[in-house]
Amino acid sequence: MADRIYLDWNATTPLRPEARAAMVVAMDLVGNPSSVHAEGRRARRVMEDAREVIARGLGAVARRVVFTSGGTEANVLALSPGLKAPAGPVERLLVSAVEHASVLAGGRFAPAAVLTIPVGPSGVVDLGRLEALLAGGPPALVSVMAANNETGVLQPVSDVAEIVRRAGGLLHVDAIQAFGKIPIDIKQMGADLVAVSAHKIGGPKGIGALVLGAGVEELVPLLRGGGQERGRRAGTENVVGIAGYGAAAGAALAALEADLARVTALRERLEAGLCRTPGVTVFSSDTARLPNTTLFTAPGMKAETAVIGFDLEGIAVSSGSACSSGKVQPSHVLEAMGVSSAAAQGAVRLSLGWSTTEAEVDRCLEAWRKLSLTLLKGRDETALERF
Repeated sequence: MADRIYLDWNATTPLRPEARAAMVVAMDLVGNPSSVHAEGRRARRVMEDAREVIARGLGAVARRVVFTSGGTEANVLALSPGLKAPAGPVERLLVSAVEHASVLAGGRFAPAAVLTIPVGPSGVVDLGRLEALLAGGPPALVSVMAANNETGVLQPVSDVAEIVRRAGGLLHVDAIQAFGKIPIDIKQMGADLVAVSAHKIGGPKGIGALVLGAGVEELVPLLRGGGQERGRRAGTENVVGIAGYGAAAGAALAALEADLARVTALRERLEAGLCRTPGVTVFSSDTARLPNTTLFTAPGMKAETAVIGFDLEGIAVSSGSACSSGKVQPSHVLEAMGVSSAAAQGAVRLSLGWSTTEAEVDRCLEAWRKLSLTLLKGRDETALERF
């Protein structure tokens, strides 16, 4: 069999060579970064260099980058009642209906204090409903992601920030899928807290960061104990992971402009090929999206069957459905967009990356042509119209 093709980059990415090399070096560092001796200072230097790279890539201040165990912890750390907003301590949380599960769970807010902001058919947050939800209530923390992990849809974060600012609240942005793929700047977005993660850009799994904007001075820690991370996150830092994260971020940011253009062209080639099959729908195709993400479906297709079919052809893709304890459930993102259950159950996500080639895209399309003959067998024009 030919070499396998990996088209599930939104789930996780291959480790970049730069990250691997930095981690190997960091593994030989003996010191604890909190120690004042030479060994400790060397470990601290590696960590602070990485912090600076990540901050620079977000237009942030390095001392406001808080390292965490990953994106989920970064999100939960941000979602805390009592954060000081311009109008007073936040008492409620507003989250868009298409957020990642780690945000939809509400962090440390009581369930009764969490409200959902609806989205339109394209998956873009309803700004009018956001404004209405904020009006007349106590200060709120609003959480709207920069880019959706399933559809790739980019949210109008700066417009959201303006609405939140007028209401005296704070804005948290999950930028885990966006950072390193498109330009992101915490000040231009108007965000107060931004979550990012290493393994989405070629760094190791198990390391992420929460980045604080100028409007957040105090953060309620999840982990208490030592004074690590300026008292915001106790526990000896993962120096090896942080070293890999910094190297991956540096490599991703250096290649950002070139990769953005190249991957966008590959996605357009991919979608043009998929749409040659009658009835194929690419979700949110008329909306600004990440350059690497395609979520598509076709009448009569079952996502789990399609994913297995692609896998047998040597291609790793993912389903638009969430799987828990073996039970497949429709995507909450597509449900929020008003997509029919039949269409949602067939949603398959293809996500590209820095090493994806034109030849790989073409092989994927060839596999789809073969699979579609089986997956869509027996459908009729009536079924297409109902879809």
